[in-house]
Amino acid sequence: MPAKARPPAPPQSHPDVEILGSEIAFTRHLQVEIVRFRNRLFAGGWSGERVFDVVRRGPAVSVILYDPERDSVVLVEQFRIAALYAGRSPWQIEAVAGLVEGDETPEQVARREVREEAGLDPIGALVPIQTMLVASGSFDEAVWLFCGRVDSSAAAGVYGLAEEQEDIRVVVKTIAEAEAMLDSGQIESAHTLICLYWLLRHRDRLRQEWPAAQR
Repeated sequence: MPAKARPPAPPQSHPDVEILGSEIAFTRHLQVEIVRFRNRLFAGGWSGERVFDVVRRGPAVSVILYDPERDSVVLVEQFRIAALYAGRSPWQIEAVAGLVEGDETPEQVARREVREEAGLDPIGALVPIQTMLVASGSFDEAVWLFCGRVDSSAAAGVYGLAEEQEDIRVVVKTIAEAEAMLDSGQIESAHTLICLYWLLRHRDRLRQEWPAAQR
């Protein structure tokens, strides 16, 4: 892992908002800032002073791993305490994901996370999907979504970094099995849902574009 995490970046300037001030209310794994601001109104003019708490988590990535030869996806399962507080199962099946740290690019982070969480190396370039906002009303987290080509024939086992107490199990599903999981609501992670629905839409194109010799 990179030695130093990327500090939260200041907000970019925008003609429709005036930041009046901010202060850090809490910082640890996450940082919460109390932000005072004004914004332009649809009817014209400006709002009065508004105060919001913004959770500063920073940029992240997520990668859906697809094996066109076996028409399968490689996912991971791990314990998520926040899911329990949301009234859901803490055992969540997700696409590989991680935070952008240090000076890494999103694609560099994506490749590193695939190795750390799934024990695999993507074949060729990653395919960008889009950038998503996790919860635009409270989180600053923007997630770069990718699709990565892999050989799932030996995908199995438990991975993760011991120093972070990660305990991540690799899960391989055929496209039919993944689609059934979507239909039954077994996958609840937002970034995973978007990635899987994107893959279902673009799967045929990927199988045509990815040369068989590189599969």
